[in-house]
Amino acid sequence: MKTQTLQNEFLQIEFSTDALRIMGLTPAGKSNLLVDLSDMPPASTPYGDYYFRGGHRLWHAPEAMPRTYIPDGELQITELPDGVLLESPTEPGTGIRKQIKLQLATDKPSLTLTHTLTNDGLWAVELSPWAITQFRLGGTVILPMPVGNSDPAGLLHNRQLSVWPYTRMNDPRVQWGDEFILFKANPLLPPFKIGYFNQHGWMAYWFEGVLFRKTFNVMQGLPHPDNNCNCEIYCNDKFIELETLAPLTQMTPGASVHHVETWDVLDNTNSLPEEVQKLLPA
Repeated sequence: MKTQTLQNEFLQIEFSTDALRIMGLTPAGKSNLLVDLSDMPPASTPYGDYYFRGGHRLWHAPEAMPRTYIPDGELQITELPDGVLLESPTEPGTGIRKQIKLQLATDKPSLTLTHTLTNDGLWAVELSPWAITQFRLGGTVILPMPVGNSDPAGLLHNRQLSVWPYTRMNDPRVQWGDEFILFKANPLLPPFKIGYFNQHGWMAYWFEGVLFRKTFNVMQGLPHPDNNCNCEIYCNDKFIELETLAPLTQMTPGASVHHVETWDVLDNTNSLPEEVQKLLPA
């Protein structure tokens, strides 16, 4: 796969020129945090083979076969003063066009990603932008949970959890906590996937002495996929995914919807609550 790079003194971002993927996220003096799945068998669809490739991708939720797995098309690349704009052609079958704008900060290890879906079809489509980042195994995922009452008397629920059918609640990799869920990304099967509505607007991955944190806008009161999830993780024996989802949107022909993430890559855990720092491996 051919790639190009964006770089400042803190981070190197490697993106494919063949498909809508970010393939490399490399902090200065470290190795690539993202996983390479170039040897993973493709998924067969009526539109051709879909290659997972690894790294970071843009999908639209809710997940369905074959709609979600439309093969990648030839990429259009536009240089920007502070980054690059990557755009794939309109998908056959769905009429959806995908775009990711990458903007790399000049003075810190921070990348802003604007994910855009445009409806080039002839009828309205309901969907949600779904940003998925695949990491190498071996680190610890940090998921902040809702805390406090959701009503003055404390009589109503304050959190919900979506659990996929293959997930084991007693999976040894997960540590259930009141304020945080921690997940150790070890190569085990069956896979593990959970999702929830994350009111804090961030999730993180502590890996080889580096803290990756992605932040996103919290859209309270709007419906989200997967029983109202804006934050999900998935792990199997090859990779761990950190996923964020925008609200479900009824897109009329010609309409676009955007979903913004900010990635910060730090070499310490000082930005995390002290109680989480104590739980993470040295």
